[in-house]
Amino acid sequence: MSTITYVRGDATAPQAKGVKVIAHVCNDLGGWGKGFVLALSKRWPEPETEFRRWHRERAKNDFGLGALQLVQVEPYVWVANMVGQRGIRTGRSSGVPVRYEAIDTALAALAERAAGLGASVHMPRIGCGLAGGRWERVEPLVRARLAERGVPVTVYD
Repeated sequence: MSTITYVRGDATAPQAKGVKVIAHVCNDLGGWGKGFVLALSKRWPEPETEFRRWHRERAKNDFGLGALQLVQVEPYVWVANMVGQRGIRTGRSSGVPVRYEAIDTALAALAERAAGLGASVHMPRIGCGLAGGRWERVEPLVRARLAERGVPVTVYD
């Protein structure tokens, strides 16, 4: 069983050897332009390009809450676009856009893919920024789906 390691740093520059997957939460509207995705786009264009294509072609694919898209950005680095947010927060909206069940589903799929790649997983506190989630709710999902299945996880603050 692996643990969750907490470090100060940039999740787009994972601190590990071997294959690495950078995981983050996306919304189900196809929007990409605020929060952690800005740091991703500054380093690599592919995650945004592929996410927007995935959303645009959603009638013919699995895009939706709980879905996972892996995008390779370097020989040993992948980005996991996980749809775990219903819409976006606006000034008029009530409640938060995070969907814990969707994050759980996406993390389960990520565990399979990461294990197959022999990869470690790196992330900010997913679902807790613009999505409005609470880490006390997300962390047990990360632990159960990834760490307890032997996938090393590093969370960047």
